[in-house]
Amino acid sequence: MASEPVNVNEFQELAKQVLPKMYYDFYTGGAEDQFTLKENVEAFRRITLRPRVLVDVSRIDMSTTVLGYKISAPIMIAPTSMHQLAHPEGEVATARAAAASNTIMILSYSSTCTVEEVASSCNAVRFFQLYVFKRRDISAQIVQRAEKNGYKAIVLTVDAPRLGRREADIKNKMISPQLKNFEGLISTELDCDEGSNLEAFVRAVYDDSLCWEDVIGWLKSITNLPILVKGILTHEDARKAVEVGVAGIVVSNHGARQLDYTPATISVLEEVLQAVGGKVPVLFDGGIRRGTDVFKALALGAQAVLVGRPVIYGLAANGEDGVRKVMKMLKDELELTMALSGCPSVKDITRSHVRTECGRLRSQL
Repeated sequence: MASEPVNVNEFQELAKQVLPKMYYDFYTGGAEDQFTLKENVEAFRRITLRPRVLVDVSRIDMSTTVLGYKISAPIMIAPTSMHQLAHPEGEVATARAAAASNTIMILSYSSTCTVEEVASSCNAVRFFQLYVFKRRDISAQIVQRAEKNGYKAIVLTVDAPRLGRREADIKNKMISPQLKNFEGLISTELDCDEGSNLEAFVRAVYDDSLCWEDVIGWLKSITNLPILVKGILTHEDARKAVEVGVAGIVVSNHGARQLDYTPATISVLEEVLQAVGGKVPVLFDGGIRRGTDVFKALALGAQAVLVGRPVIYGLAANGEDGVRKVMKMLKDELELTMALSGCPSVKDITRSHVRTECGRLRSQL
């Protein structure tokens, strides 16, 4: 690009210029027709703002807490896999940017840097994202390593008993590198005549027999860390999560990479929140590209949002500094949105500050 990016969408073009096509497609792609991939972003555009005026916004406080940990703004780094495909420093660079941004990073189980490398790279609050393997002993080991190395919560991803059909990866015959967290425990180097070897790996090792009655109880038996579940889209599953005693919920459709034609996450956020009834915190994941998007998710009840692909784009474009800039752009845009909407603090952002499609239809009746 001829000039420095002025918003996070422009980092995507920079990432496209520097990444091999296989890796760019891996990061950007969704499942099947990619309907949900587009909807995650488009659904935000159908929500409009209702700004309040003549409010003292000379000081804006964006800080909030998640599980008792204070962060500078309600914008966290989502778990995304294999950062070294985007930049040689991988998750270590992302972790340092998270620390500099005073926010929480959720490290993916499929990180290309180890749990220990990321933990020793900087002093910051980190959570660890988990899939449960058929070999529970391997999953238990990685959870215990995360706890030993100071990670503060386990984020269990529950929407991937099998890998979604990501057709770009199939066409590109996507090759997943050996994951350092599992060296000596399990190999990702599986023979696969067609499609991606990542799909073959998931089919071979993920436990697709998991159920509510089993997995949360098992996790609680091996760790004292709070457990959040990521991948909730319905009020039925939200209630079930609360019943089994999770510490929090992440409303997510896996970045539209699992089941296509699921709804955009922002369109089901209120359904989940109503079911939870304030009993546990609810975080939001999916389609955040602007500070206005963050504001809208907070207005609809999310405690904080997770940002995935934009972080990868920043990392690919300029390493740690690129991630820092992405986070700063979103924070700056959120601060401006709060000021122009008459919200001097996060707690001042309410449902009355946004109008959804349903609200518009009701107002016309």
